[in-house]
Amino acid sequence: MNLPQDFAPYAAHPETSRGRRYTEISPIYRSEYQRDRDRIVHSAAFRRLEYKTQVFVNHEGDMFRTRLTHSIEVAQIGRSIARVLRLNEDLTEAISLAHDLGHTPFGHAGQDALNQCMRNHDGFEHNLQSLRVVDELEERYAEFPGLNLTFETREGILKHCSLRKAAELGDIGQRFINKQHAGLEAQLANLADEIAYNNHDIDDGLRAGLIDMSQLQSVSLFREQYDVVKSAYPDLAERRVVHEVVRRMINRQVVDLVETSQARLAEVQPVDINAVRSASTTLCGFSVAMQAQNLELKQFLRKNLYQHYRVRRMTSKAARVINGLFDAFINDPCLLPPESLRNVQLLEQSKGDMGRARAVADYIAGMTDRYAIKEYDRLFNPFQLT
Repeated sequence: MNLPQDFAPYAAHPETSRGRRYTEISPIYRSEYQRDRDRIVHSAAFRRLEYKTQVFVNHEGDMFRTRLTHSIEVAQIGRSIARVLRLNEDLTEAISLAHDLGHTPFGHAGQDALNQCMRNHDGFEHNLQSLRVVDELEERYAEFPGLNLTFETREGILKHCSLRKAAELGDIGQRFINKQHAGLEAQLANLADEIAYNNHDIDDGLRAGLIDMSQLQSVSLFREQYDVVKSAYPDLAERRVVHEVVRRMINRQVVDLVETSQARLAEVQPVDINAVRSASTTLCGFSVAMQAQNLELKQFLRKNLYQHYRVRRMTSKAARVINGLFDAFINDPCLLPPESLRNVQLLEQSKGDMGRARAVADYIAGMTDRYAIKEYDRLFNPFQLT
């Protein structure tokens, strides 16, 4: 029995969910979206996020963000906003916690390298891989593959998709063909992700010494909050200044997102989630002014952090590891552990070379940073015997 919640009419209501790929008896003391969240938290892919990088490789320091801490931060921001907008907090949290499940080791550097390896085999994209993880790759239940999540959670995980790929995905890809939008919880989780990684990359970049606060003065969103903090606390230690500025930047973006979304919803007045999907534009979003400030921040991070020579060195090493592993396993799948070898053989039987490549990509994408490094060492270091 579930307690009633005060959802807005345009929120995702559990009792009107489009359901799961495999029919199940409804939970007794949880909503359908609470069940989704719980399955995600207990999945192997979620646990592995602890040792998958954001910007910095896992072994570079204990205080940097990982995919796990990032996902928790996204969920926290998402739930806070969902409550104000009277959206479904549980669904927002489930999408937020699952959005990076398909990410490779070594962050975007790993994804780019694996996509290049898969260029002749339909490519690799972590967003689609996250959906593949929850639909097919997790092995926990007797009656179905994957986690058998609700349509609405799966819809939120699949943030973008080509029309060609959408046609292969059935109901979950239909909105891209029909040029519709996802529900508000999915829209919100996507924006909470943006808020979290932009602002926390500043924190990690400063901690690593790759950027400094004098450089960040060129970014208006940072400079505005920095000036407020220094005026109020002129003698505050630098580390606390950073935390104070970053939290105020997040708050500024959250307030803008809430107020802009409230205004759009008041104007359109969608009667239900289907009206949200068919609206002429997304109804959850930033103001024009905040969009400009966010773009300025992204451009700064791209130039000064993501292209920093130390990050580029890590990127180069990551590509070397991913390329080496892929080439070794695609040319000789017998190098794989028995369970992964069986997956390669099964997919190869049904899909030929494409299946072999996809199974190898599944194995590599599921690795943590440190496991990928160890596997590379086992394969290519002549003095590493096991």
